[in-house]
Amino acid sequence: MIPFRFLHAADLHLDSRFAGLVHLPQDIRSYLRESTFAALGRLVGVAILQKVDFVVISGDVYDVSDASLQGQLRFREALEELGRHGIQVFLIHGNHDPLDGPRLSSASPAHVTVFGGSEPERVTARRREDGREVAVVSGISYPTSKVTENTALRFSRQPGSSLFHIALLHGNVDGDLQHETYSPCTRKDLIGRGYDYWALGHIHKRSILHEHPPIVYPGNIQGRSIKETGPKGCYTVDVSAEGAARLDFHELDSVRWQVRELSIEGLADEAEWTLAVENAVEDIRRETPQMMSVVRFRLTGRGEIHKVLAEKGAADDLLTELQRRETVRAVRKEYAGLVWTEGFSIETGLAVDREHLLLEDSFLGEMLRLAGRSSGNAAELDELVATALRPLMENQELRRLLLSVGAEEKQEWLRGAAELGITLLSRLEEGGTLLNAEEEGKAYSAAHAGDGDGQPGGEVEE
Repeated sequence: MIPFRFLHAADLHLDSRFAGLVHLPQDIRSYLRESTFAALGRLVGVAILQKVDFVVISGDVYDVSDASLQGQLRFREALEELGRHGIQVFLIHGNHDPLDGPRLSSASPAHVTVFGGSEPERVTARRREDGREVAVVSGISYPTSKVTENTALRFSRQPGSSLFHIALLHGNVDGDLQHETYSPCTRKDLIGRGYDYWALGHIHKRSILHEHPPIVYPGNIQGRSIKETGPKGCYTVDVSAEGAARLDFHELDSVRWQVRELSIEGLADEAEWTLAVENAVEDIRRETPQMMSVVRFRLTGRGEIHKVLAEKGAADDLLTELQRRETVRAVRKEYAGLVWTEGFSIETGLAVDREHLLLEDSFLGEMLRLAGRSSGNAAELDELVATALRPLMENQELRRLLLSVGAEEKQEWLRGAAELGITLLSRLEEGGTLLNAEEEGKAYSAAHAGDGDGQPGGEVEE
């Protein structure tokens, strides 16, 4: 087998919107919008610098819903730059950029192969330096935005060929619940098709599902929400004379998303908590000095600061100030090292003896036991949430939103409800001790007076 090198990327989502960011200053909004194009430029740079023989792109170059003219023109410009360096490009379209979606009606350059949507097609890739055949590349695009069949089963190795075989597939392998189950398949399906490398797209988290043969998700090239944390980029793949593939990851992102945990334990007051957050921001700035960071602080632990966070709006006040400071940097075009705090996830609690409460024969004890049981049992969690939210399910729009909620978010609701119970009942403390079971019962009954139909009697003032 002739040694060669190729680049594998997917899910470029050029010029698509960033989720979860509202009321952004215009300077930062413009920088974020440009970041997907910046990542594309770095991708081209890696391909040229690493002297790859060809590039494979496994779907979702852009989003049909955000398919701007600028995005399509910038992608065409990138393809032309690769062509000037003799680099072939093989690509498929995914669920966000299907073949029937709107796009510029122009023929692809000679060095670019766009696979059709009826059956997997095969094209031979050549090495740049001498034009020798090195690989058979197969792929199939999405004809429409929803492909629910297992298209992997339609791939087959070219009979009698000893060349390295690469398959481009945009789909959900082994049922990743965080993404739509388009073109669903299993690792066993892929391994059984006889290909030497599966170049996957659709899942935005980078992962190597199998090593021999490599079954690879490179992830997207630029994170666009707090669900897309960590370095983003592409792989270069070196294939040896023996047919072994060595993968090297290359970071392409200019804006990095992360969730940073910060415990409140041991913090005496609001001033200490504020300083801890400010120090964490500076730590991130030192860790990623050449790029912009978007961070969500996950506040954990137990302590008296919980009351300040839960009741006095301290988190909102500090968030406003942190964002004001970074806006000043953006106005000065100091995006390298800019740290935009996206928000705070408050998962803190009061400093209580939780183990003791779990043993108590009380309303709060029973609620905590119920939360504990449900956290480890998916079926019980679903049943509990469904029962609690049944009145809301009568509204069609709310029902649609609630049905889309994943297990992790349901678990967070349950955890939050338990902590809210502790906080509310702690307000009725006497002598520093939580109310006994009889007093808790009276408080609970008073809060739910008039609930003859099982509906809440009124809003709880926080």
